[in-house]
Amino acid sequence: MWKSIQPREGNLRLWQLMLLLAVLVLWQLVSRDTQIAFFLGEPVQVAGRIWSWFLPWGVAPNALFPEGLAGNADIYRHLGTTLLETVLAFGIGTVLGLAGGLWLALAPTASAILDPYLKAANAMPRVILAPIFAMWFGLGIWSKVALAVTLVFFIVFFNVYQGVREVSPVLLANARMLGANQKQLLRTVYLPSATAWVFSSLHTSVGLAFVGAVVGEYLGSARGVGYLIQQAEGTFDVNTVFAGIVVLTFFALLLDGLVGAIERRLMTWQPRQGETEKL
Repeated sequence: MWKSIQPREGNLRLWQLMLLLAVLVLWQLVSRDTQIAFFLGEPVQVAGRIWSWFLPWGVAPNALFPEGLAGNADIYRHLGTTLLETVLAFGIGTVLGLAGGLWLALAPTASAILDPYLKAANAMPRVILAPIFAMWFGLGIWSKVALAVTLVFFIVFFNVYQGVREVSPVLLANARMLGANQKQLLRTVYLPSATAWVFSSLHTSVGLAFVGAVVGEYLGSARGVGYLIQQAEGTFDVNTVFAGIVVLTFFALLLDGLVGAIERRLMTWQPRQGETEKL
């Protein structure tokens, strides 16, 4: 009987849901202590904040929410700003990282010259650039986009660079023997070989794009989910802070799912994990 309920492919989602429910129940039980609730919040109150954000009429006082929850239709404006910053940063950082990685992987001399500078730039804690970008681009969306681009760029760049450099020399030699020129090699050999590396970096870049946008909003902005979180922290409203985190996480997962769908569409030639195990 125990073997029938052990985690496996058929019931894995159920186990994941059970784990989430267990964590939420434990959190709710622990937060019944008011002192603990001040620091950890209450999951019911967090859910209520999210509910009131997306329902302009709010929640009237009741047993679960004694103080009620005022509706806040402005969440769409704040969330739209954060999503716009994230998508712009994700797109710009990906394109620049892809172009830069391909160029330096195929240009050994330029790669050797720029190598120490790229490593130094990657090692820099780039979040500290937020005030500088705010001075350069103002407090609008572009200072947040610039910060997020610096986070996304290096993840994509180094993955593409490594993916292109690890192309099999035998495969390249065979393609050249068949008369392939440099453009044909790029289209039929280098890019397909680097595709898996690119998508691996994109899954990581989704979260970093959100990080850059939210940190920029947190340090200086008049709108955005990061701005809402910063305002809530100023009033010690931990429930609203967690609500903002949950909303950001949900949309980050949606964007990551979109990347995964594109990956499955373009990587149909690559065997899945289950198929590999069967082989």
